[in-house]
Amino acid sequence: MNRLAHETSPYLLQHAANPVDWWPWSAEVFEEARRSGRPVLLSVGYSSCHWCQ
Repeated sequence: MNRLAHETSPYLLQHAANPVDWWPWSAEVFEEARRSGRPVLLSVGYSSCHWCQ
């Protein structure tokens, strides 16, 4: 599980078991990015059912 496991959004919870270290939007994300010198990659929240794929 990643950091999304504690979110309430159904969309975010769909991705809580992904092997990506996703972070929910927060000031902590940007503080960590600055500290580590890494860019922030933002997911815009695309989701579809198996019929739409």
